[in-house]
Amino acid sequence: MGFILSFIIAVIVAAVVLMIVSRLNLGLSVANFTSAIVAALVIALVSVVVNWLLGALGIGVGGGLIGLIINLIVAAIILMVSDRFVTGMKVNGFSGALIAAIAIAVVNWLVTWLLAQLGLVV
Repeated sequence: MGFILSFIIAVIVAAVVLMIVSRLNLGLSVANFTSAIVAALVIALVSVVVNWLLGALGIGVGGGLIGLIINLIVAAIILMVSDRFVTGMKVNGFSGALIAAIAIAVVNWLVTWLLAQLGLVV
């Protein structure tokens, strides 16, 4: 599966997760699915830029538990920054952003794993 299709799937999954987390009243709210899609796009684009900048500065995130923790913190900060740019999205503090970041990461991992099991992702 190509990069663009993988990106589109990741954005749609992130938007659905944002809507679910929003409905659970865990510190993040999204007005509608359009706002969730825009928020997911902003989050994805800012995440790519931040990870690129960290790599360019020689700060390798890597894998393992430390890499996971760093990625979740960066994702939560990106959610908080996205709150400023996306109308219809409100993040109530770092805890709401962290819960949403964890939910997005887990669901993205599950979807990627499922697609790999079906032979749709290498």
